[in-house]
Amino acid sequence: MKLARIGEWGQEVPTVLDESGVHRDVSSIVDDFTPEFFASDAIARLRAADLAGLPAVSGRIGAPIARPSLILCVGLNYVDHANESNMKVPEEPILFTKAPNCLVGPNDDVLIPRGATKVDYEVELAVVIGKQCRYLASPEEALEHIAGFAVANDVSERHFQLERGGGQWIKGKSCETFNPCGPFLATPDEIDLAAGMDLWLDVNGERRQTGSTHDMIFDIATVLHHVSQFMVLEPGDLVNTGTPPGVAMGMAEPGYLSAGDVMTLGITGLGEQRQELVSA
Repeated sequence: MKLARIGEWGQEVPTVLDESGVHRDVSSIVDDFTPEFFASDAIARLRAADLAGLPAVSGRIGAPIARPSLILCVGLNYVDHANESNMKVPEEPILFTKAPNCLVGPNDDVLIPRGATKVDYEVELAVVIGKQCRYLASPEEALEHIAGFAVANDVSERHFQLERGGGQWIKGKSCETFNPCGPFLATPDEIDLAAGMDLWLDVNGERRQTGSTHDMIFDIATVLHHVSQFMVLEPGDLVNTGTPPGVAMGMAEPGYLSAGDVMTLGITGLGEQRQELVSA
């Protein structure tokens, strides 16, 4: 099942994509794809619904989930990305957070913050939590706590992140619009994790990033199990699982983003995004 949210900012309605790719408004069945939605396992109600009888809707695509309580990210989760960043390959997952209000739709403009000089991009596989993760017993158990998967762009301002205040990642990661997500959330039955998924990102039509989830240092199950030993992940939380190499920071001549640049990106089976950079 593929879940999406359609409508203008703050007025999105929950939808399910039918087999023909039409968005069916399911607001008569569920209020929204909120933390409460995932906590109550309301996906089962949607599976039982007669989608053909529900109204079709179109318009702006919002983030596929309403504001989560937490956006958690895994840093340096691909060896080549760690190398290009001139950072040590981690021995266990590196974790940081983003402000939940930086979550936006997959095709919304990305705002260049005031004073920014090094705006960067990061295509990532995002995981939405379906059941509370607290002291999980094993990585295998972690897979049972996933509601679905989506494309995310972990937009970053490297000067804010690495050079201000001795290096405080949250400063360069939480600027408004810095976490485009979507176009939809695919439930686990739609995705074959073992087969791997390809990730890619272009800037102005030029390929910058290419990778595969096979190349993750810590796979999704390992990440969630590890995180649950240190904090509680709640239903509806979003976990960005790391980016493959090719970011602007790692280029011989850094190709940081400017107003007017366009990012296009996608992941196998999870759709594509497009964002234009504009001044805040």
